[in-house]
Amino acid sequence: MDDGGRFAAAITRHPREFVGIVMAVLAVFAIFINALFMQHGSHLAPIFATRPQAAPAAPVALPRPRVAAPAAPAAPARSQAQIVGDIQRELGRKGFYDGAADGIWGAKTDTAARDFLQAAGLKMNAEASEGLLHAIATSTTTAQSGRAPAPPRNDPIAQLIAPTKQVQAIQRALADFGYGQLRATGVYDPETKAAIEKFERDRRLPVTGQISDHLVRELSAMTGRPLE
Repeated sequence: MDDGGRFAAAITRHPREFVGIVMAVLAVFAIFINALFMQHGSHLAPIFATRPQAAPAAPVALPRPRVAAPAAPAAPARSQAQIVGDIQRELGRKGFYDGAADGIWGAKTDTAARDFLQAAGLKMNAEASEGLLHAIATSTTTAQSGRAPAPPRNDPIAQLIAPTKQVQAIQRALADFGYGQLRATGVYDPETKAAIEKFERDRRLPVTGQISDHLVRELSAMTGRPLE
């Protein structure tokens, strides 16, 4: 008997078992069909693992580079002559200087600067600097408010002892070089006479204690600037 006949005879002898096998095969086949083709979306326990598609990344806005603002060019340094010229102009406005604003720090400018510092009560060096220029420009001190009134012209004795620029310059020069703690009052007094005598002895000059052209020349040579 061939295989087909045996199979048919088996089905005839066991119809229930055959029907059960057929139903089981159909059920398994239906499950596979449903799992593989009928389900939408991902399965909780898929038979064949699939790699999930990566969601497209949202574009990230990159920060715009900050452009540094160009640095302001530094102001060029002013020359000494410019500073001196401005000091002379400011001293002239305050009434301490009546010369030309030539930018040269001479005896006249030095005397005017010292007169201003003394009248304003400021403790700083009388030398050309931006600090001195600022002090003069911002001060309310004037020559009229800082100086003593001039003596009457009809009094010859008062005119003789009146303060003079030359005596002030001599007093400052002597004080700067250690010949006494003189105040630049412009008045020839005993302290000034004693300082002149000490200077004359140190320089081996005739000791007179008097203000003379010879004394002025010696002091000018020592300080390196003319005395007015």
